[in-house]
Amino acid sequence: MSDIQKLLIAVGAILIAIGFLWPLIDRFGLGRLPGDIVIERENLHLYFPLTTMILISIVISVLIWLFRR
Repeated sequence: MSDIQKLLIAVGAILIAIGFLWPLIDRFGLGRLPGDIVIERENLHLYFPLTTMILISIVISVLIWLFRR
């Protein structure tokens, strides 16, 4: 198996895990933080979790930094 195939399988597995864990993540308030952009109109519902993405990015960066030490 090539490296790109392994990467795509890993990304897919991570997305599936996040999908299953989403109710638990929702209990902690992630996805509803101040700074998350929500636009609701008659025929449109747009949700852009800006603050949540920044927070998750920081946590992942710190974890990667800790494991590489």
